[in-house]
Amino acid sequence: MGRRVLECGVDAIPGPVRMNADLEKLVRLHQVESQLARLESDLADIPRRRQDLEARIASERARLDGARAALDTSVKARKQHEASVQDLETKRSKYKGQLMEVKTNKEYTAALHEIEGVEREIRAREDQVLEEMEKAETLTQDVKREETAFKLVEQAGKAEALQLSAAEAKLAEQSASLRKEREQVAASVPEQLRELYQRVARQRITAVAEAREGVCQTCHVRIRLQIWVEVRKNEALFQCESCSRIFYYEPPPPTVVAEP
Repeated sequence: MGRRVLECGVDAIPGPVRMNADLEKLVRLHQVESQLARLESDLADIPRRRQDLEARIASERARLDGARAALDTSVKARKQHEASVQDLETKRSKYKGQLMEVKTNKEYTAALHEIEGVEREIRAREDQVLEEMEKAETLTQDVKREETAFKLVEQAGKAEALQLSAAEAKLAEQSASLRKEREQVAASVPEQLRELYQRVARQRITAVAEAREGVCQTCHVRIRLQIWVEVRKNEALFQCESCSRIFYYEPPPPTVVAEP
């Protein structure tokens, strides 16, 4: 490791350091694959983001459905109590009619007790009707509030869904373009170097590493001085003695000194 892999002529490129043509291709291949990996990761994340969006909308819909269900239950309960009041009033009228037909004080007293019992039930049911009416007022406000909240979430969700679709289409287009470029760049790399690149990539995920200030910027191991001197020339290919990645050197931008 740390050995020179290949040495050949160089192509002139802008900057103070001229890079080996094959090394330049490997660096570009690395850049394309890195960009492609990020794009495909973002693309694969779109379905999860859609599920999260749908879950948020479903959660808000459930809240609205729950508020409506509570209001519906209250309304039904009030109607049941009102129907019970009507039945009890019918029963009271019946007892009052029978009151005129009794013949003894005992029967009269018993009939009065029946009427009083029915009237107590009527009052209790009427109180329940009032309770449900008050509850329905509160629940009606809850429904209105949940309807407003759901409408806002639904509108925002539709806008976000459109954004996700647009992002998905753009990412897919960019990914297709990068895959095509990756094939073209890979095809231009000599077979021996392409096999080396692929072998290191299988082991280390990335096959190329920047060398900066005498250190591999991927595994952070210091480069031997004599190798670092050669790496900085970008004239030949060297591998990191620690992680086996292929080095490239990016010269720092020139320092601009302000004129006095």
